[in-house]
Amino acid sequence: MRLDELPTSNRIEDRRGLTASRAGGLGVGTIVVLGLIGWALGIDPRLLIGGAEMMSRSDQTQQETQVGTGTPSDETGRFVSAILGSTETEWKEAFDQAGKNYQPPTLVMFSGATQSGCGFARAAMGPFYCPIDQKVYLDTSFFQDLERRFRGCDAGSKTCQFSQAYVIAHEIGHHVQNLLGVEDKVRQMKRARPELANQLSVRMELQADCLAGVWGHSTEQRNILEAGDVDKAINAASAIGDDRLQRMGGGTVNPDSFTHGSSADRVKWFQTGFSSGDVAACNTFEQ
Repeated sequence: MRLDELPTSNRIEDRRGLTASRAGGLGVGTIVVLGLIGWALGIDPRLLIGGAEMMSRSDQTQQETQVGTGTPSDETGRFVSAILGSTETEWKEAFDQAGKNYQPPTLVMFSGATQSGCGFARAAMGPFYCPIDQKVYLDTSFFQDLERRFRGCDAGSKTCQFSQAYVIAHEIGHHVQNLLGVEDKVRQMKRARPELANQLSVRMELQADCLAGVWGHSTEQRNILEAGDVDKAINAASAIGDDRLQRMGGGTVNPDSFTHGSSADRVKWFQTGFSSGDVAACNTFEQ
C-alpha cells in the first residue's frame, strides 16, 4: 500500500502502556488485607472493599479520560492513522452522496487490556467495535498475530499491511452499520427471535466484510493498492472464518455455532464489496 498517499486521522486514543484493571477486580491479597483492617477497626469489611473497588474504577477511568486524541508518532500509530483517515474519506463521501452525515468513530490503541463502553477489553478478544461509545478497540499485538498466522504475510515487512488494513476497515464497517441503524434493528430482531441470534450475528459480520470491501474498492480507485494487496486481504478473510478456526482448534465444524461466517462466505462478501464499491450490494440479510 502507498501509505504516504493516504489522508491521516487524529481521532486516535493511544492507551498503549497504560495499566488497566477490571472493574471490581481487586486481588485476593488486597481483599484479605482490607478484611483484616476492617475487623481490627470494627468496620464492616465490605465497606472498605467496596470503596477500594470504586477507587480502582475511578482511577482507571480518570487515567483513560486523560488520554487525548491525536496521531501517534511511531510506525504502527502512523499506519493506523492512515488507514483510519482513508476510511473517513471514503465514508464521508458515501454518506454525502446519500444525503447523510458521517460521524467518524474514535479508534483506541491499547496493549493488554483496557476499559471500553461495552465492558473490559482484552487482547484475546481481538479488535472490536463498541456501539455504546462508538469506538474501535485495537490491541496492536493483533498485527503480530496476523504476521504469524497468515500465509504469505512476512513478519517485519509491508506484505501484511492490506490484511491489517482490512481488519480495521471491517470494524469501521460495524460503525457504519450503527450509523445506518442496522445494529439497532439486528439487536431488536435478536430479542424477538433469540433462536436466530447466531445467524443474525453472522449476517452482521459478513456485511461488515462487504463494507470493508467497499472501502478497498475506493483505495484501488485512488491507486493506493499495490500488486498482491488484495490477495493478502482475501487470505486474511479466509483465515478467520469460523469453520477454519474450529478446525484449527481441533474441533468439528458446527455451522450452528458460527458467529462470523465461514471462510468462503467471508471471502465472498469482501469480494462483493470490493468489486462493486456499492453499499447497496452488501445486503447480507436477504441473501
